[in-house]
Amino acid sequence: MAEDGYDIIVVGAGVAGSSLAHALATAKRASPLRIAVIERSLDEPDRIVGELMQPGGVLALRKVGLESVLENIDAATVKGYCVCDAGKIVEIPYPGKHEGRSFHHGRLIMNLRAAVRRAPCVDLIEGTVTDLIEDSSSARKVLGVRATLKGLEEKRSFYASLVIIADGCYSNFRSAVLRPTAMKPVVKSHFVGAVLKDAVLPLPNYGTVALIRGSGPVLLYQISKHDTRILIDVKQPVPDDLKTHILTHIAPQLPSSVQLPLKIALDTDRLRRMPNSYLPSAPQGSASTKPGIILIGDSWNMRHPLTGGGMTVALNDVAILAPLLASVSDLRDWDRIAPVLDRWFEDRKPLASTVNMLSVALYDLFGADAPELEVLRTGCFKYFELGGECINGPVSILSAIVPSPALLAYHFFSVALYSIWVMFTHPRVVPSPSGEKPRLVRPRVDEYPFLFLKGIRVFYTACVVFGPLLWMEMFAHSRPNRRSILLGVLCLALTVGVLIST
Repeated sequence: MAEDGYDIIVVGAGVAGSSLAHALATAKRASPLRIAVIERSLDEPDRIVGELMQPGGVLALRKVGLESVLENIDAATVKGYCVCDAGKIVEIPYPGKHEGRSFHHGRLIMNLRAAVRRAPCVDLIEGTVTDLIEDSSSARKVLGVRATLKGLEEKRSFYASLVIIADGCYSNFRSAVLRPTAMKPVVKSHFVGAVLKDAVLPLPNYGTVALIRGSGPVLLYQISKHDTRILIDVKQPVPDDLKTHILTHIAPQLPSSVQLPLKIALDTDRLRRMPNSYLPSAPQGSASTKPGIILIGDSWNMRHPLTGGGMTVALNDVAILAPLLASVSDLRDWDRIAPVLDRWFEDRKPLASTVNMLSVALYDLFGADAPELEVLRTGCFKYFELGGECINGPVSILSAIVPSPALLAYHFFSVALYSIWVMFTHPRVVPSPSGEKPRLVRPRVDEYPFLFLKGIRVFYTACVVFGPLLWMEMFAHSRPNRRSILLGVLCLALTVGVLIST
């Protein structure tokens, strides 16, 4: 059995693993790090997610010197979003001159792996990591991994000062690393994906979010010159006949320009499903985690893919973590690594927590399946219609240009209170007798007592949606410090301020 020694072993050559390996290999140090990247398959991956990168992700790529990986993959420019609801469209452009990119996921990964191959002192190895090598002490520090290489039956041992796990949402090592603190991902729904050929979106170079009555939202965005990705949110239990479900309940509510391409895709393309999971991050420098090994990317932290923030969070994590690790002279010394991980955990929070909270909260609103959430969804769309800061603020958060949990809290509760105002003052659709068009009717004065009670339930629902997310993302695993206390007070003050001003 051969034994190879490295400074760092990275398990997984996806977005997080490849970019971190490249960033560490090219970091300024007295002596370069010797790094092994072990990936189960080096063939081009074929996935239905990880195809839209927010402007914040593009900026993070630039920070780690990998902006060139977006070239020569027929990537499309993304200038913002448009939200469609019952034939109405609201345009939500990115702030300033910021732009995102959308592309075939596999093409980006192959460019990232090519960059890893060019980096100094890096071995890109095709093989399946099967288990961890640990010492016999009570701490059971990780010393390396065992892997079965492609074309070989015998397992091979790889030793390193530090092992980094980046094996994605289906990680085989998550619970082993975090031990008692490990949380299982919560599956919120599934995305069903297909590729539409030569589809025309309502606004060119804009991602489209279509709000669907009785179902979750539908995402559409161009990923190459002729290809447009469609992601259809399907809640559990997933219908047995997806094609019929989509044609009957989803397609008629989509913009007319994409309905025919969707029907063609259903006949010619393979429908694939991907779980939409939420997994809050947990500290990795504490005594409850296994020494000698850390997690990054979807193996450690996931959010709903509705807002396309996954790659942005992963790349921002890399941009923060790589220089911190590169500054440690002895990667075998866990007493030096642990404070670095604690600092990384806190420094990443503004962006990661903002993106994570927004993704889940927005999905709960857009995938409304309760009367109170329906009110919030309608109010959210009308809030965007107000324009100005009601668009600039939320899209600055969505694009990861302004990572601010406090600003997110302000706009979320502004939406909640504006939704209640809309419920009292705006006309609502009332079904008419068979054969007649629905009517728009304003609330009557005698309905106000009922609407007042419903408004209380709506605001309570908003608190139930956002409060646990805020706690989990910002405070659950943090030691009380000046910044966390200040943020909590600020979020509370903003909420009270919105209440008073309204």
